[in-house]
Amino acid sequence: MIKIELIDIMGNDLSVVNAARVSYSKTKKSFEHSDEKLIKYLAEHNHWSPFAHASLQFRIKAPIFVARQLVKHQIGLTWNEVSRRYVDFPPELYKPDSWRGRPKNSKQGSDGEIELDQTINYSMESAMESCLILYNTLLQKGVAPEQARMVLPQSMMTEWYWSGTLYAFSRVCNLRCKPDTQKETRDVADEMYKICDEKFPYSWKYLTK
Repeated sequence: MIKIELIDIMGNDLSVVNAARVSYSKTKKSFEHSDEKLIKYLAEHNHWSPFAHASLQFRIKAPIFVARQLVKHQIGLTWNEVSRRYVDFPPELYKPDSWRGRPKNSKQGSDGEIELDQTINYSMESAMESCLILYNTLLQKGVAPEQARMVLPQSMMTEWYWSGTLYAFSRVCNLRCKPDTQKETRDVADEMYKICDEKFPYSWKYLTK
């Protein structure tokens, strides 16, 4: 099961405002209506640095094939992941609730749900189970976890801490919340979007327009 948890947060909309106003050696104690106009101006004119003074830290659990798409986002972000070099507890595998069709007029993405013969689902589960059996056999034979992990499928669940600036996460969500993004990746981005919107309502409103 895909899971997104907010671990820590630094700053709020007022932090963004004060980071911008320090240019004039000014600091505010509370957020006012006029500050929304400043945030809007900053976002619309790509004055991104004030938004980099606010940050969030997430703990995310998702399949390998989702994590490998999201880790491509590097600027303003830091990533630390569970390592199969150090742990050898039984892997958890992701199984989709349904299958989506391949689009006819595009090289990427997917169309609506399609039905497959139960034999296909059985074959998938059998193949993944075979990977787990082989992995455990290699460990039992004394093979190092860092090498035995090579037989595990991309459907294996992984977990990571993902920290970064508010601005950096807005870039992630602006790309990964689009309708043509892979659904499983979009599910992660959508949950992050909701959390950022709750914690930084004014900044997020204009960063993700």
